[in-house]
Amino acid sequence: MSRALLGVLVFALCACVPYAEFTLAPPPPGPDVRFEWQVHDAPVLTRGPGTWESSDVLNPSVVRFRGALWNMYSGFDGRTWHTGIATASDPLTWKKDGRVLSPGPEPWEGGYIAANGAALVHGGVLRYYYQAGDPPRIGLAASSDGRAWNRHGNPVLESGPLGSWDERGAGDPYVIESGGALVMFYVGMDRARRQRLGVARSIDGVHWIKLRTNPILQVGDDGAFDENGLGEPAVWASNGHYWMLYTGRDRREFRRIGFAESLDGVHWQRSSRAPLLAGEENAWDSMVVCDPTVLPAGGGVHVWFGGGDVARPDERINGQIGYAFLRSIPRSNLNSAPAR
Repeated sequence: MSRALLGVLVFALCACVPYAEFTLAPPPPGPDVRFEWQVHDAPVLTRGPGTWESSDVLNPSVVRFRGALWNMYSGFDGRTWHTGIATASDPLTWKKDGRVLSPGPEPWEGGYIAANGAALVHGGVLRYYYQAGDPPRIGLAASSDGRAWNRHGNPVLESGPLGSWDERGAGDPYVIESGGALVMFYVGMDRARRQRLGVARSIDGVHWIKLRTNPILQVGDDGAFDENGLGEPAVWASNGHYWMLYTGRDRREFRRIGFAESLDGVHWQRSSRAPLLAGEENAWDSMVVCDPTVLPAGGGVHVWFGGGDVARPDERINGQIGYAFLRSIPRSNLNSAPAR
Protein backbone atom coordinates (compact mmCIF):
# COMPACT_ATOMS: atom_id res chain seq x y z
CA MET A 1 0.00 0.00 0.00
CA SER A 2 1.25 3.55 -0.78
CA ARG A 3 1.90 5.62 2.32
CA ALA A 4 2.56 8.65 0.13
CA LEU A 5 -1.08 8.52 -0.96
CA LEU A 6 -2.66 7.92 2.42
CA GLY A 7 -0.56 10.26 4.51
CA VAL A 8 1.40 9.58 7.66
CA LEU A 9 0.49 6.11 8.89
CA VAL A 10 3.22 5.57 11.47
CA PHE A 11 0.82 5.12 14.35
CA ALA A 12 -1.29 1.99 14.81
CA LEU A 13 -4.98 2.72 14.61
CA CYS A 14 -6.67 2.24 17.97
CA ALA A 15 -10.20 0.85 18.11
CA CYS A 16 -10.88 3.32 20.91
CA VAL A 17 -11.34 6.62 19.07
CA PRO A 18 -10.45 9.63 21.27
CA TYR A 19 -12.96 12.36 22.08
CA ALA A 20 -12.51 16.11 22.51
CA GLU A 21 -14.29 19.46 22.40
CA PHE A 22 -13.58 21.51 19.27
CA THR A 23 -15.13 23.95 16.80
CA LEU A 24 -14.39 24.60 13.14
CA ALA A 25 -12.54 27.59 11.73
CA PRO A 26 -14.66 30.73 11.28
CA PRO A 27 -16.62 30.53 8.00
CA PRO A 28 -15.94 33.14 5.30
CA PRO A 29 -17.99 36.33 5.70
CA GLY A 30 -20.75 37.50 3.39
CA PRO A 31 -24.20 39.06 3.29
CA ASP A 32 -27.16 37.54 5.08
CA VAL A 33 -28.86 35.16 2.65
CA ARG A 34 -31.72 32.78 2.09
CA PHE A 35 -31.86 30.04 -0.56
CA GLU A 36 -34.16 28.77 -3.28
CA TRP A 37 -34.11 25.54 -5.29
CA GLN A 38 -33.78 25.41 -9.06
CA VAL A 39 -34.34 21.74 -9.84
CA HIS A 40 -33.54 19.87 -13.05
CA ASP A 41 -36.57 17.64 -13.65
CA ALA A 42 -34.91 14.53 -15.09
CA PRO A 43 -32.20 12.34 -13.56
CA VAL A 44 -28.66 13.03 -14.77
CA LEU A 45 -27.24 9.58 -13.92
CA THR A 46 -29.35 6.45 -14.39
CA ARG A 47 -29.10 2.72 -13.74
CA GLY A 48 -27.31 0.26 -16.00
CA PRO A 49 -29.57 -2.76 -16.68
CA GLY A 50 -27.87 -6.11 -16.12
CA THR A 51 -24.80 -4.54 -14.49
CA TRP A 52 -23.34 -3.86 -11.04
CA GLU A 53 -25.71 -0.84 -10.84
CA SER A 54 -28.87 -2.49 -12.15
CA SER A 55 -31.04 -1.93 -9.06
CA ASP A 56 -30.03 1.50 -7.71
CA VAL A 57 -27.70 4.39 -8.53
CA LEU A 58 -27.42 6.67 -5.48
CA ASN A 59 -25.05 8.50 -3.11
CA PRO A 60 -23.24 10.87 -5.49
CA SER A 61 -20.07 12.59 -4.30
CA VAL A 62 -18.82 15.22 -6.73
CA VAL A 63 -15.42 16.97 -6.73
CA ARG A 64 -13.25 18.83 -9.21
CA PHE A 65 -10.24 16.68 -10.14
CA ARG A 66 -7.81 16.71 -13.06
CA GLY A 67 -9.71 19.48 -14.85
CA ALA A 68 -13.15 17.86 -14.74
CA LEU A 69 -16.06 17.00 -12.47
CA TRP A 70 -15.68 13.55 -10.90
CA ASN A 71 -18.65 11.77 -9.38
CA MET A 72 -17.94 8.82 -7.09
CA TYR A 73 -21.37 7.23 -6.75
CA SER A 74 -22.90 4.04 -5.33
CA GLY A 75 -24.42 1.26 -7.42
CA PHE A 76 -26.48 -1.70 -6.18
CA ASP A 77 -26.94 -4.92 -8.15
CA GLY A 78 -29.58 -6.47 -5.87
CA ARG A 79 -27.02 -8.07 -3.53
CA THR A 80 -23.98 -5.79 -3.17
CA TRP A 81 -23.19 -2.08 -3.10
CA HIS A 82 -20.19 -0.94 -5.14
CA THR A 83 -18.59 2.43 -5.95
CA GLY A 84 -18.23 3.72 -9.49
CA ILE A 85 -16.95 6.85 -11.20
CA ALA A 86 -18.53 9.16 -13.75
CA THR A 87 -16.93 12.29 -15.18
CA ALA A 88 -18.33 15.45 -16.75
CA SER A 89 -17.45 18.92 -17.98
CA ASP A 90 -20.81 20.35 -16.89
CA PRO A 91 -23.24 19.47 -14.07
CA LEU A 92 -25.73 17.58 -16.26
CA THR A 93 -23.81 15.47 -18.79
CA TRP A 94 -22.03 12.49 -17.24
CA LYS A 95 -19.91 9.73 -18.76
CA LYS A 96 -19.65 6.54 -16.72
CA ASP A 97 -16.12 5.21 -16.29
CA GLY A 98 -16.97 1.97 -14.48
CA ARG A 99 -16.73 0.38 -11.06
CA VAL A 100 -13.66 1.12 -8.92
CA LEU A 101 -14.43 -0.31 -5.45
CA SER A 102 -16.25 -3.43 -4.27
CA PRO A 103 -16.39 -4.89 -0.75
CA GLY A 104 -14.25 -7.69 0.49
CA PRO A 105 -10.47 -7.20 0.04
CA GLU A 106 -10.12 -6.17 3.69
CA PRO A 107 -11.58 -8.71 6.16
CA TRP A 108 -13.50 -6.09 8.16
CA GLU A 109 -15.48 -4.98 5.08
CA GLY A 110 -17.57 -8.12 4.64
CA GLY A 111 -19.31 -8.69 1.33
CA TYR A 112 -22.25 -6.29 1.30
CA ILE A 113 -21.06 -2.71 0.84
CA ALA A 114 -18.08 -0.52 -0.06
CA ALA A 115 -19.97 2.65 -0.98
CA ASN A 116 -22.06 5.52 0.49
CA GLY A 117 -18.90 7.58 0.56
CA ALA A 118 -17.38 11.05 0.36
CA ALA A 119 -14.76 12.11 -2.18
CA LEU A 120 -12.17 14.76 -1.34
CA VAL A 121 -9.16 16.10 -3.23
CA HIS A 122 -6.41 16.67 -0.67
CA GLY A 123 -2.78 17.38 -1.56
CA GLY A 124 -3.50 16.54 -5.20
CA VAL A 125 -4.73 13.06 -4.24
CA LEU A 126 -8.31 11.85 -4.60
CA ARG A 127 -9.47 10.35 -1.30
CA TYR A 128 -12.67 8.41 -0.82
CA TYR A 129 -14.13 7.73 2.62
CA TYR A 130 -16.63 4.90 2.35
CA GLN A 131 -18.96 2.78 4.46
CA ALA A 132 -18.39 -0.96 4.87
CA GLY A 133 -18.67 -3.80 7.38
CA ASP A 134 -21.15 -5.03 9.97
CA PRO A 135 -21.51 -3.04 12.13
CA PRO A 136 -20.98 -0.22 9.61
CA ARG A 137 -17.67 1.61 9.87
CA ILE A 138 -15.83 4.07 7.66
CA GLY A 139 -12.83 3.14 5.53
CA LEU A 140 -10.46 5.06 3.27
CA ALA A 141 -9.13 4.54 -0.24
CA ALA A 142 -6.89 6.92 -2.20
CA SER A 143 -5.72 7.40 -5.77
CA SER A 144 -3.41 9.77 -7.61
CA ASP A 145 -5.21 9.29 -10.93
CA GLY A 146 -8.73 8.03 -10.04
CA ARG A 147 -8.03 4.65 -11.63
CA ALA A 148 -5.63 2.74 -9.36
CA TRP A 149 -6.80 2.72 -5.73
CA ASN A 150 -5.04 1.89 -2.47
CA ARG A 151 -7.10 1.01 0.59
CA HIS A 152 -6.06 1.75 4.14
CA GLY A 153 -6.13 -1.64 5.84
CA ASN A 154 -8.36 -0.80 8.83
CA PRO A 155 -11.44 1.35 9.36
CA VAL A 156 -10.45 4.96 9.99
CA LEU A 157 -13.64 5.70 11.96
CA GLU A 158 -15.08 3.00 14.20
CA SER A 159 -18.50 2.71 15.81
CA GLY A 160 -18.71 4.03 19.36
CA PRO A 161 -18.40 2.29 22.73
CA LEU A 162 -21.16 0.43 24.55
CA GLY A 163 -24.15 2.67 25.20
CA SER A 164 -23.03 5.49 22.91
CA TRP A 165 -25.11 7.25 20.26
CA ASP A 166 -23.12 5.50 17.47
CA GLU A 167 -22.67 2.13 19.19
CA ARG A 168 -24.30 0.16 16.36
CA GLY A 169 -22.57 1.83 13.45
CA ALA A 170 -20.97 4.84 11.76
CA GLY A 171 -21.58 5.60 8.08
CA ASP A 172 -22.57 8.13 5.41
CA PRO A 173 -19.39 10.25 5.77
CA TYR A 174 -19.02 13.75 4.34
CA VAL A 175 -15.55 15.31 4.61
CA ILE A 176 -14.51 18.96 4.25
CA GLU A 177 -11.37 20.97 4.99
CA SER A 178 -11.47 23.61 7.71
CA GLY A 179 -8.62 25.56 9.27
CA GLY A 180 -5.91 23.16 8.14
CA ALA A 181 -7.79 20.08 9.38
CA LEU A 182 -10.20 17.59 7.85
CA VAL A 183 -13.69 17.42 9.32
CA MET A 184 -16.01 14.44 8.88
CA PHE A 185 -19.76 14.68 9.34
CA TYR A 186 -21.33 11.24 9.63
CA VAL A 187 -24.36 9.21 10.69
CA GLY A 188 -24.35 7.18 13.90
CA MET A 189 -26.85 4.54 15.01
CA ASP A 190 -27.55 3.57 18.62
CA ARG A 191 -28.98 0.33 20.04
CA ALA A 192 -32.52 1.68 19.55
CA ARG A 193 -31.59 2.07 15.85
CA ARG A 194 -31.97 5.84 15.98
CA GLN A 195 -29.88 7.51 13.29
CA ARG A 196 -28.46 10.93 14.11
CA LEU A 197 -25.60 13.14 12.91
CA GLY A 198 -22.17 13.68 14.44
CA VAL A 199 -18.77 15.15 13.62
CA ALA A 200 -15.10 14.18 13.94
CA ARG A 201 -11.82 15.99 13.23
CA SER A 202 -8.44 14.84 11.88
CA ILE A 203 -5.08 16.32 10.94
CA ASP A 204 -3.94 13.50 8.64
CA GLY A 205 -7.30 12.08 7.50
CA VAL A 206 -6.58 8.71 9.10
CA HIS A 207 -6.63 9.32 12.87
CA TRP A 208 -9.90 10.95 13.93
CA ILE A 209 -11.12 12.62 17.12
CA LYS A 210 -14.89 12.54 17.70
CA LEU A 211 -16.71 15.50 19.22
CA ARG A 212 -17.39 14.72 22.85
CA THR A 213 -20.87 16.26 22.71
CA ASN A 214 -22.09 14.33 19.63
CA PRO A 215 -24.68 14.01 18.18
CA ILE A 216 -24.91 17.46 16.61
CA LEU A 217 -28.43 17.05 15.19
CA GLN A 218 -31.23 15.01 16.75
CA VAL A 219 -34.20 13.19 15.21
CA GLY A 220 -37.14 15.49 14.45
CA ASP A 221 -40.37 15.82 16.43
CA ASP A 222 -43.34 13.54 15.80
CA GLY A 223 -44.91 14.38 12.47
CA ALA A 224 -41.77 16.07 11.12
CA PHE A 225 -40.19 15.03 7.81
CA ASP A 226 -37.20 13.67 9.79
CA GLU A 227 -39.10 12.03 12.66
CA ASN A 228 -37.73 8.57 11.86
CA GLY A 229 -34.05 9.32 11.32
CA LEU A 230 -31.36 11.50 9.76
CA GLY A 231 -28.71 10.66 7.18
CA GLU A 232 -26.28 11.75 4.47
CA PRO A 233 -25.11 15.19 5.62
CA ALA A 234 -23.49 17.55 3.09
CA VAL A 235 -21.76 20.67 4.45
CA TRP A 236 -20.20 23.87 3.09
CA ALA A 237 -19.21 27.29 4.47
CA SER A 238 -20.22 30.72 3.16
CA ASN A 239 -21.81 34.00 4.23
CA GLY A 240 -20.71 33.73 7.85
CA HIS A 241 -22.26 30.27 8.34
CA TYR A 242 -21.79 26.58 7.92
CA TRP A 243 -24.73 25.15 5.97
CA MET A 244 -25.91 21.55 5.90
CA LEU A 245 -28.21 19.58 3.63
CA TYR A 246 -29.27 16.25 5.11
CA THR A 247 -31.74 13.43 4.46
CA GLY A 248 -34.75 13.08 6.74
CA ARG A 249 -36.99 9.99 6.94
CA ASP A 250 -40.58 10.00 8.14
CA ARG A 251 -42.54 7.01 9.47
CA ARG A 252 -43.76 6.11 5.97
CA GLU A 253 -40.11 5.94 4.87
CA PHE A 254 -40.59 8.90 2.57
CA ARG A 255 -37.29 10.80 2.39
CA ARG A 256 -36.66 14.48 1.76
CA ILE A 257 -33.69 16.83 2.06
CA GLY A 258 -33.71 19.33 4.91
CA PHE A 259 -31.54 22.33 5.77
CA ALA A 260 -29.58 23.32 8.88
CA GLU A 261 -27.15 26.09 9.81
CA SER A 262 -24.33 26.68 12.28
CA LEU A 263 -21.94 29.48 13.20
CA ASP A 264 -19.09 27.19 14.29
CA GLY A 265 -19.73 23.87 12.51
CA VAL A 266 -20.53 22.10 15.77
CA HIS A 267 -23.68 23.68 17.20
CA TRP A 268 -26.44 23.16 14.63
CA GLN A 269 -30.08 24.10 14.28
CA ARG A 270 -32.69 23.38 11.64
CA SER A 271 -33.17 26.34 9.35
CA SER A 272 -36.01 27.84 7.34
CA ARG A 273 -33.62 29.69 5.00
CA ALA A 274 -34.23 26.98 2.39
CA PRO A 275 -37.37 24.87 1.83
CA LEU A 276 -37.35 21.09 1.89
CA LEU A 277 -36.29 19.43 -1.33
CA ALA A 278 -38.98 16.89 -2.14
CA GLY A 279 -39.73 15.07 -5.37
CA GLU A 280 -43.52 15.09 -5.51
CA GLU A 281 -43.53 16.89 -8.87
CA ASN A 282 -41.46 14.24 -10.66
CA ALA A 283 -42.35 10.56 -10.94
CA TRP A 284 -38.77 9.25 -10.77
CA ASP A 285 -38.10 10.69 -7.26
CA SER A 286 -41.66 10.96 -6.01
CA MET A 287 -41.07 9.10 -2.71
CA VAL A 288 -37.35 9.45 -1.99
CA VAL A 289 -35.01 12.44 -2.28
CA CYS A 290 -31.75 11.77 -0.44
CA ASP A 291 -27.93 11.64 -0.46
CA PRO A 292 -27.00 15.26 -1.26
CA THR A 293 -23.50 16.32 -2.28
CA VAL A 294 -22.54 19.95 -2.85
CA LEU A 295 -20.05 21.97 -4.86
CA PRO A 296 -20.03 25.72 -4.09
CA ALA A 297 -20.28 28.06 -7.07
CA GLY A 298 -20.93 31.73 -7.71
CA GLY A 299 -24.38 32.63 -6.43
CA GLY A 300 -25.03 29.36 -4.60
CA VAL A 301 -24.11 25.68 -4.72
CA HIS A 302 -24.46 22.84 -7.18
CA VAL A 303 -26.33 19.92 -5.58
CA TRP A 304 -26.50 16.35 -6.82
CA PHE A 305 -28.84 13.97 -5.01
CA GLY A 306 -30.36 10.51 -5.10
CA GLY A 307 -34.02 9.82 -5.76
CA GLY A 308 -36.46 6.96 -6.12
CA ASP A 309 -40.12 6.07 -6.51
CA VAL A 310 -40.30 3.33 -3.82
CA ALA A 311 -40.56 4.24 -0.12
CA ARG A 312 -37.92 2.00 1.48
CA PRO A 313 -35.24 2.94 4.04
CA ASP A 314 -32.30 1.46 2.21
CA GLU A 315 -32.30 -0.02 -1.32
CA ARG A 316 -34.39 -1.27 -4.26
CA ILE A 317 -35.99 2.16 -4.67
CA ASN A 318 -35.27 2.39 -8.43
CA GLY A 319 -32.62 4.89 -7.44
CA GLN A 320 -31.21 7.46 -9.84
CA ILE A 321 -29.20 10.67 -9.41
CA GLY A 322 -30.60 14.15 -9.98
CA TYR A 323 -29.29 17.71 -10.01
CA ALA A 324 -30.38 21.07 -8.61
CA PHE A 325 -28.86 24.48 -8.03
CA LEU A 326 -29.39 25.98 -4.59
CA ARG A 327 -29.36 29.69 -5.29
CA SER A 328 -28.37 32.12 -2.55
CA ILE A 329 -30.34 35.36 -2.38
CA PRO A 330 -29.57 38.35 -0.14
CA ARG A 331 -32.36 38.63 2.39
CA SER A 332 -32.79 42.29 1.50
CA ASN A 333 -33.76 41.28 -2.05
CA LEU A 334 -37.58 41.09 -2.00
CA ASN A 335 -38.01 40.85 -5.78
CA SER A 336 -36.75 37.27 -6.22
CA ALA A 337 -38.94 34.50 -7.53
CA PRO A 338 -40.57 32.44 -4.74
CA ALA A 339 -38.69 29.36 -3.57
CA ARG A 340 -39.95 25.97 -4.56
